Amino acid sequence: MTRPVTVVTGGSRGIGAATCLRLAADGHDVALVYVSDDESAERTAAAVRATGARCLTVKADTSDDIDVDRLFTTAADALGPLTGLVNNAGVTGRLGRLVDTDPAALRRVVEVNFLGTLLCSRRAAQEMSERGGGAIVNVSSAAATLGSPGEYVHYAASKAAVDALTVGLAKELGPEGIRVNAVAPGVIDTGIHAAMGDADRPRRAAATIPLGRAGRAEEIAAAIAWLLSPESSYATGAVLRVAGGR
Repeated sequence: MTRPVTVVTGGSRGIGAATCLRLAADGHDVALVYVSDDESAERTAAAVRATGARCLTVKADTSDDIDVDRLFTTAADALGPLTGLVNNAGVTGRLGRLVDTDPAALRRVVEVNFLGTLLCSRRAAQEMSERGGGAIVNVSSAAATLGSPGEYVHYAASKAAVDALTVGLAKELGPEGIRVNAVAPGVIDTGIHAAMGDADRPRRAAATIPLGRAGRAEEIAAAIAWLLSPESSYATGAVLRVAGGR
């Protein structure tokens, strides 16, 4: 049988890297998309290849439609027809109140988290429609329903848009055999917290999480892998919350 071919955006670190490794273990060949960190991308790709899977690294900005077209063409040429897409690329900007957030940061969050997901989903749907099916998994956030006041309401709003896209696109593409779902992580212990200016956030947040701890990237990767698998063949339009009870 032909191996599944899955594009993972934001695949060099954190949830994206864990997803690439989990999918490789499950028999996928992977196109790892990243925007800047060459070293992390190559390290993750090497780990994927060590499982026996093929892994292509593509440096691209998913908020740029020209880059998006190039990455999907490159992936198809190198790995074969696309069967899956994981829209994981995302940014938060610095923690803080909306009134104190720079407009350029607001724009970048919306462009990467929502516009990038739109552009990649559009391109993937074009390819999947031609071959009669596929699966898209969007990485949302529990913030989409919590609002995240005082931290990043702009990020939360962008993820709420991703949830709406997931539901609508699932209905639009269902008749073509394309499933669209989302995973909504809670606080996950990755480097994103240091990047937003609060490396200790996962430890502090544990007191507010019913399971008493932050999540692990591998736990989110497992949910993504399930939604891409034949085991979830009747699931579409779902937003699967993996947030420790928050």
